Amino acid sequence: MFVCTILTLFPAMFPGPLGQSLAGEALARGLWSLEASDIREHGLGRHRAVDDTPAGGGPGMVMRADVLAASLDAVSADEARPRLIMSPRGKPFKQAQARQWAAGPGLVILCPRFEGVDERIIEARGLIEVSVGDYVLSGGEIAALAVIDACVRLIPGVMGKEASGAEESFEKGLLEYPHYTRPREWEGRPIPDVLLSGDHARIAAWRRAEAERLTRSRRPDLTEF
Repeated sequence: MFVCTILTLFPAMFPGPLGQSLAGEALARGLWSLEASDIREHGLGRHRAVDDTPAGGGPGMVMRADVLAASLDAVSADEARPRLIMSPRGKPFKQAQARQWAAGPGLVILCPRFEGVDERIIEARGLIEVSVGDYVLSGGEIAALAVIDACVRLIPGVMGKEASGAEESFEKGLLEYPHYTRPREWEGRPIPDVLLSGDHARIAAWRRAEAERLTRSRRPDLTEF
């Protein structure tokens, strides 16, 4: 089973949206599991401090390596699940990575706050830095939600029609083709005739051409066709 453990200062943020819709139904059915572990339980002193001033000076605070190590070791010592840390400087998260992780035993995800974490925890615990985009969030929790959702929906039995995931954006190196449904015409905009032709070969060719067109115009970095 896909088991997700989140290390966070805000465990009440989970499951959040993951408790709804497909992911939530799958969670209730036991197709995957989620645990949010409070980093502050391993904090130091009366106030359970988890951070300190940055070495060398500078603004903000940095999460301590010793506190994070204690939190990580309490949930993931000597196990096979990849250990991630959400970070804007990390490797961009891709659909191929979601497929790989979804087929595995699950994930342990560290959600930083403040200015970030002591670099030594990344090195000492072999954390994989993962980014969900070229922007900065207040913390790693929202990014972790996105990564988990992308993985969970690929677990067998989560989506109603398994084939529906095969034609989505990025699955074949292309953005997804446009979709239409009733009414046949809306505000003067008709459904393309080819989609109403019943000719499956023509429809497939049209969808492929539209996927290529959209990919060229919006994501030329993906154009490998």
